[in-house]
Amino acid sequence: MAAKKEKKMLLGAVAGVLLVGVLAGCGDNGNGGSNEGSGKKVTLRMIESLTSPARTAVLQEMIAKFETANPNIKVDLISPPFDQADNKIKTILGAKEELDVLEVRDSTISEFSNNGYLESLNDYVKSWPDYATVVDVAKSVASLNDNVYFVTNGMYQRQMFYRKDWFQEKGIQPPTNYEEMVAAAIKLTDPSKNRYGFSFRGGAGANGVPDAMIQNYNFDNIDHDDSNFLKDGKSMYSTPEAKQALDLYVKLYKEGSPKDSINWGYQEQVQAFTSGVTGILLQDPDAIPSLMEKMDVNTIGTAPMPKGPSGKSFTATGGAGWGIAKNSKHKDEAFKLIAFLSSPEQNTYFATKTALIPIHTSASKDPFFQTDMYKTLLDMASKPDEFVNLKANTKYPGIGQWGQVAMESGQSLLLGKATEEDTLKKWDQFWADQKANLK
Repeated sequence: MAAKKEKKMLLGAVAGVLLVGVLAGCGDNGNGGSNEGSGKKVTLRMIESLTSPARTAVLQEMIAKFETANPNIKVDLISPPFDQADNKIKTILGAKEELDVLEVRDSTISEFSNNGYLESLNDYVKSWPDYATVVDVAKSVASLNDNVYFVTNGMYQRQMFYRKDWFQEKGIQPPTNYEEMVAAAIKLTDPSKNRYGFSFRGGAGANGVPDAMIQNYNFDNIDHDDSNFLKDGKSMYSTPEAKQALDLYVKLYKEGSPKDSINWGYQEQVQAFTSGVTGILLQDPDAIPSLMEKMDVNTIGTAPMPKGPSGKSFTATGGAGWGIAKNSKHKDEAFKLIAFLSSPEQNTYFATKTALIPIHTSASKDPFFQTDMYKTLLDMASKPDEFVNLKANTKYPGIGQWGQVAMESGQSLLLGKATEEDTLKKWDQFWADQKANLK
């Protein structure tokens, strides 16, 4: 058998980490044709979504190792600019252009799978030994309707970063809930010194904080399988608790944040924190490299995500990873690449270089993830009853559109052009329509 012949050759040529990755992806499980063992060179077209120059360089390094171990497979990596990447992927998929491996995100899995762009990986992961050590959250992020559509390459979970020196100057402790966070932000704010309490994000991705606050203020009634809705089927935006949370959100912007932050996205809010303009930042671990590069690490504190009135907090863990295009002509080779990149050794390496949470249970023992910057994330993960993971509503195709709707209507609210009541009605109607139109 061709796969067995190849396996013997590889055993003599590859050692250590590479051997683990190669064996993990070896074999033909009947999900597509394979050229392995035939001597024919296969070229895989691969595209990433969450691009950055540093991340792409790490990925290229890992691909080079894979190609060395698999001389009959060449990988062409496509790395569009970050803000254009998902549209580029959609264009390629929609035009049925040649594509084998693509980066799928929790925010795109529903759209891509509903449009028939993704191959189910169920049979592949069943015969992949390393899948046994993938943590449940990473599996959940990558699955929809009982199908695994990608293997997660890293997870994102927010925590609080704060300026320890500022807090000490004001004699305040790290906030444990949203009311304390807003109070601390206001106390830290001094416009005459160009110093503000909170790194607000009113531009792209603006829905993150208000959604989290509204979910936490409705904590006991949220449907964990349908996270923008309550157990009675109504949207979380329809409640008096949503109004309380939004009151606090508006106060956070008006009294504890820079006015121009109404237009800030990820880069601006991180830059404001690293440059000494703001004192509190809620962000994923991919912000850590910038913080450590540009700041005195002794001034950076970390704390768990704020809690709501219940004394508990929802922690939404997101992620992205590698999937196979439905129209790929080299699916076995594509999964072989995915298995290599996703092996415990390679994924942990990728996570340390890109500041992600790794996907394998063994990675938590790595000294890198025991540092202060990551310890809070592990502490939250160790208290699942107190910090409850809530899966994002990736089953709704409109989740991608929601970011734009929430940003535009949220800016109108903060500028005084719309009331809180009207804003909540708009948000409630959006999600009611999503539920009504769900296929």
